[in-house]
Amino acid sequence: MTQSPTRNTSVLIIGALLPGLQEKVEGQFAATRYWQLDNAQAWVSENGAGVKAVVTTGAYGLTADLLGQLPNLEAIFSFGVGYDSIPVDAAKARGIVVTNTPGVLDDCVADLALALMLDVSRRISEADRFVRAGKWLQGKFPLAVKLGGKKLGVVGLGNIGQAIAKRAEAFGMQILYHNRSRKPGVSYEYFADLDAMIDACDVLVLAVPGGKATDGLIGAGQLAKLGKTGYLINIARGTVVDQPALVAALQQGVIAGAGLDVFEKEPQVPEALLTMDNVVLLPHVGSGTHETRQAMGDLVWANIESYYQNGKKLITAV
Repeated sequence: MTQSPTRNTSVLIIGALLPGLQEKVEGQFAATRYWQLDNAQAWVSENGAGVKAVVTTGAYGLTADLLGQLPNLEAIFSFGVGYDSIPVDAAKARGIVVTNTPGVLDDCVADLALALMLDVSRRISEADRFVRAGKWLQGKFPLAVKLGGKKLGVVGLGNIGQAIAKRAEAFGMQILYHNRSRKPGVSYEYFADLDAMIDACDVLVLAVPGGKATDGLIGAGQLAKLGKTGYLINIARGTVVDQPALVAALQQGVIAGAGLDVFEKEPQVPEALLTMDNVVLLPHVGSGTHETRQAMGDLVWANIESYYQNGKKLITAV
């Protein structure tokens, strides 16, 4: 990237970025670390009008209130595929472009979904705790459940959903899916009705975006349809599931178990889940590999470069 006008372009970094990406942004722009400001409100009141771009992540997002205090904002560059934490509609209404990082994290998120399926059905984490506690000396570990031959219901057959389905096929699972519409060129069984698919599947995996359209998509009724031998896997957003209903379903044996990488109010996890052996809990690490995070950072930077070098063209606009 050339040095010219960008060195004087005011950029607000909402939260800590991947070190290499943060170094590039701070080296090229007049960047401010929003999360380290002693008095953020005072700074925004004084300098908000000068901010031209925001760099953030799916976790930090950008509040509607802060967006409203940046009257000359032109672009929001986000590290992450999800953008439910960014007021995209309000931004677009003002002509502000928004980018995310789709595609580059599909494989790792899909890998993790399969890992959660295997872990909770084969009771891997539970068996690990069994050995560490010395219980193997007292008797054999209980039997688990085979994945092969089971029906996997995928909610949201986008790039990640398709990557999960492909991996599950290799385990001998039958794939069902629910989407807003039938996916062209896909041979999996399509269900226009979500509840009907849940009725038919043994494992339910959520791969839909977060946001108002999917808030509470899976509630007590859907969990009851999944049934006492069914497993829920969530690598989407915690808000997609009615969390209290899920806790109750697990406590009461309404479903067999769950593998969760996301929660309603991260990093808070319901206390009740911490004591359950039939639940695998992860700290939102779907894309958490060195390779994928680097690829995500590279894509954020590629969007920034393209925007400022190629006439405001973007690689992955939302």
